[in-house]
Amino acid sequence: MTAALQAQGLGKKYGKRWALSDCTLDIPAGRVVGLVGPNGAGKTTLLNLAVGQLAPSAGDIRVLGGRPASGPEQLAKVGYVAQDTPTYAGLSVADHLKLGARLNPRWDDALARDRVERLGLDPARRAGKLSGGQRAQLALTLGIAKRPELLILDEPVAALDPLARREFLQSLLEAVVEHSLSVVLSSHLVSDLERTCDYLVVLVESRVRVAGDVDDLLTAHHRLTGPRRDPATLPAQQEVVSESHTDRQSTLIVRTEAPIHDPAWTVGRLGLEDLVLAYMTPTATARPKLEAIR
Repeated sequence: MTAALQAQGLGKKYGKRWALSDCTLDIPAGRVVGLVGPNGAGKTTLLNLAVGQLAPSAGDIRVLGGRPASGPEQLAKVGYVAQDTPTYAGLSVADHLKLGARLNPRWDDALARDRVERLGLDPARRAGKLSGGQRAQLALTLGIAKRPELLILDEPVAALDPLARREFLQSLLEAVVEHSLSVVLSSHLVSDLERTCDYLVVLVESRVRVAGDVDDLLTAHHRLTGPRRDPATLPAQQEVVSESHTDRQSTLIVRTEAPIHDPAWTVGRLGLEDLVLAYMTPTATARPKLEAIR
């Protein structure tokens, strides 16, 4: 199966600043991918490169086996909902569907109209009069009705209240199941990723810190708590991701496939938020980049 997104040494530079640097990824198709990291980490830059709105300064990127925006066929494969869930304030819901039909050769008008009806959107109502949640749902409808193979969403629920976020993400999951979509979803809300994503990519300071299947990542990471110890004394196969210390106690997040037998440690499991935060701490970013778990 063709990968959803592949990048090799990918970088984007603005003047003297790298917004994305040495990005190497191999994201499988058929997954719901959570792309997470602090503000300014390079998430939006990566997604804009993936849809062809930006050209790389270094390296290479392939989406569904082709170069982003390389032609009408490639454009038709990818749906994109940008960070501000773009809609046209002066156009009605019906006008948006007409525009979608004109611009997209694979447009599924029956799907779009059915979604609008199920969501309770008035076709005659202008987008500027819709709530934030309704505009987000309209933007998602446009993305899905395009009938893409890959749907890319950049912080689509950042401005929504909790109920609207839940409804949006539920609609997204229903679309994934119904239409066999691959999805890349950027968000800084880890709770949303826990509900929707089965594959994780963490970007920090313009570089990929970790990527892999969520279940595999959670299985391979552990919290070790015990008497204060220098992390350098741990076995070689225990990669320290983050560390904190008091005068008497050390708490380490480690990544290892091997059993942990040292009786001095209390070993605990991590949740997804714990895992993400471990890779976002300064001690983690100073360490070498780790390979993806597959």
